[in-house]
Amino acid sequence: MEPRLGELLVRGGVVTREQLNKALEVEKHNSSNVIQELVRLGFTTEDRLTEFLASQFSIERVSLEAADLSETVFNLVPAELIQKHAIVPVKLLGSTLTVAMADPTNLIAINEVQFITGYGVRAVLASSSEIKKVLEKRYGSVSYDEVLKKFGETEMEIVQAEEEISLQDLERATQEAPVVTLVNAVLSDAAKRGASDIHFEPYERVFRIRFRVDGVLHEIMTPPQRLKNAMVSRIKVMASLDIAERRLAQDGRIKLKSARGQELDIRVSVLPTLFGEKVVMRLLDKSNLQLDMSKLGFDEQNLKDFKEAIYKPYGMILITGPTGSGKSTTLYSALSDLNKPDVNISTAEDPVEYSLMGINQVQVRDEIGLNFASCLRSFLRQDPDIIMVGEIRDLETAQIAVKAALTGHLVLSTLHTNDAPSTVDRLINMGLESFLLTSSINLIVAQRLVRKICTNCKAPAEVSPEALLNIGVDAAEVAGGFATFRGKGCPVCSQTGYKGRIAIYEVMPMHEALKEMILQDASAADLKRHAVNWGMSTLRMGAIKKVREGLTTIEETVRVTDSDRGLGSVFSLGT
Repeated sequence: MEPRLGELLVRGGVVTREQLNKALEVEKHNSSNVIQELVRLGFTTEDRLTEFLASQFSIERVSLEAADLSETVFNLVPAELIQKHAIVPVKLLGSTLTVAMADPTNLIAINEVQFITGYGVRAVLASSSEIKKVLEKRYGSVSYDEVLKKFGETEMEIVQAEEEISLQDLERATQEAPVVTLVNAVLSDAAKRGASDIHFEPYERVFRIRFRVDGVLHEIMTPPQRLKNAMVSRIKVMASLDIAERRLAQDGRIKLKSARGQELDIRVSVLPTLFGEKVVMRLLDKSNLQLDMSKLGFDEQNLKDFKEAIYKPYGMILITGPTGSGKSTTLYSALSDLNKPDVNISTAEDPVEYSLMGINQVQVRDEIGLNFASCLRSFLRQDPDIIMVGEIRDLETAQIAVKAALTGHLVLSTLHTNDAPSTVDRLINMGLESFLLTSSINLIVAQRLVRKICTNCKAPAEVSPEALLNIGVDAAEVAGGFATFRGKGCPVCSQTGYKGRIAIYEVMPMHEALKEMILQDASAADLKRHAVNWGMSTLRMGAIKKVREGLTTIEETVRVTDSDRGLGSVFSLGT
């Protein structure tokens, strides 16, 4: 719609044809819109633009600074839609929703709001700056536009030529104040939002930055394409990486300390892609490390089984789940509980995420031969009581870990499997004998992280009985009234309805009947069915329990866990 809007501005004498063409050209690189660029370039003012558009379209102009914006009306439109189109819901009168926008020709935005909300939409005009202030105040984001204004039109042109970049120019660009400020703003904003990861992603026409907050990715900004190499190089300099090497993957680390004393340990991964280097930064906030097992999400029986296993003098405890499921936190909490002056604890990790006083932690370095297997062999010569292996990735590591567990040591480790019973299949497929598994494993834990409902905007939610039955809630409980909740969205949770995460667990003690089944080559499904009959709560059951307690939602349960329908007659045990 912007070409049509531009033509109107030219015909109305607001800007010249040359000015419009210049703004349209800059817009392509900055991922903004033509109105913002015309004002930014000084070709017109916001007031003149707004007055012209109000007159041209016979549309009401409003002042958002003086408007009384209702939280209820704001929550009618999803936060993603509001930020995508830079619109502000103003009021609801009958079946008509009034929405403030800077571009009245944006029919796509109007149609999407109508479709999502089911209301008729009445558009009113507001200036871009007023809309931006409202959205920044509401969602608590860094004003990246203010940082980007510090870049001149040609200041960073050195990074446009993909293969002909001067190393000297690139080094100089990484020290330019605007580049430093922009990267610092991104890091500061990520820490403020509680992000676990930052993604810098180059594509053919877009360079975007996304944050992973509470396990879900959110697009934060799309800086101009011409800044991507300077920003990536700045991060590489901070992580002590080689900025001249753009063909190979690199890994590094950054340690930061905020003005408030918050310490951030940042792992940096650089990967060459088709359109440039992608950077992923994993933020490890030491102040947020939870070492109290009772607060991780274990229910009473699971915590009892887990503690009983880790306090056995020997054997193996395995924590399973995908990347980012909280396995390391569970391991660290166990080690913290076991860490006593009379106990020798050694760990092999890749990477060492948090340093713990009293524990001997080794950073694995595959490139020099210091892998998990070699670390384990060395540990066995260091008079250990407890050994933690970051991950069992291959047969050699698994064999040494089993050997350690069978010779009087307590071994804790992780694997990537979907649930606790399938861990047995995974280890047998690696090449371990079933009799070794039954002799060494004390306990297997599978875990996931679900988002917690924001306590500031928590409200009852209507969920149909069919939906409750479909996820596994018992029919009797559904009939008796199964209360569910949902976050409405507020500034505290950045309008997502969620704030923070909590773990759900599937804890499978290795009792004698299970060992017999493993020796008889029972399938993972049979092991799971038997374990549930013996009292094990599956991941889905654990998630339903958190829904029952008002901690999470049905949507999170479905997003994170798989159905238990294959359990047949024991399915109702989920409640």
